[in-house]
Amino acid sequence: MIDIVDQVNATHREIGSLPVAGGAGRSLLLRRVYDAPIEDVWDACTDPVRLSRWLGPVEGDFRLGGTFQLRGNAGGEILRCERPRLLKVTWVLGEGMATEVELRLTAADGGRTAFELEHSSPAEIVDELVKTYGPGGTIGLGGGWDLTVLGLDLHLRGVAVDPATWEDTAEAKDFATRSCQAWGAAVQDAWGIGDEDIAAAVAFGVRHFAPEAGES
Repeated sequence: MIDIVDQVNATHREIGSLPVAGGAGRSLLLRRVYDAPIEDVWDACTDPVRLSRWLGPVEGDFRLGGTFQLRGNAGGEILRCERPRLLKVTWVLGEGMATEVELRLTAADGGRTAFELEHSSPAEIVDELVKTYGPGGTIGLGGGWDLTVLGLDLHLRGVAVDPATWEDTAEAKDFATRSCQAWGAAVQDAWGIGDEDIAAAVAFGVRHFAPEAGES
């Protein structure tokens, strides 16, 4: 069992504006500290064997300019790789739009590691999607990254999880529901969306992870 409230509160969330290769971007930023040395966190995020234990099976050419593919998930190109501090990749799911993910690690006091993950998408596309459909998709995407960040923490602490099935557990659904609520607050703070509209957007985001919670 995990302490869901503590895990939700361990991550700082904000809406940013990290550019993409094509120009202006809108980004989701997640920041937390792991109780593990920087080399261990870097290895967990770049070694395909370890990635399969908390994120999912991955194949590819793991070098600068190479490509990768997560089974049943996104793939892309490795744009920057500066061990053990910076990894940047393109992130494309199926025929979806090209986005970019940047991982930044910094050694922290006590042998810990400050971790930042920022997922940036073209601003023009995000703005149009939010204008047309509201920010529910953005909140759901943030909830998905929260599960990823949690999975990394469990792996670093030696807790075995099955990435293929863990997200369907009641524990993971509870966590995802609370993380979507936390992302709703971050989105409201950044974009000034009204209480009623943000509540509907959070419910939309939750529905992907826990349909019964999203309907309540």
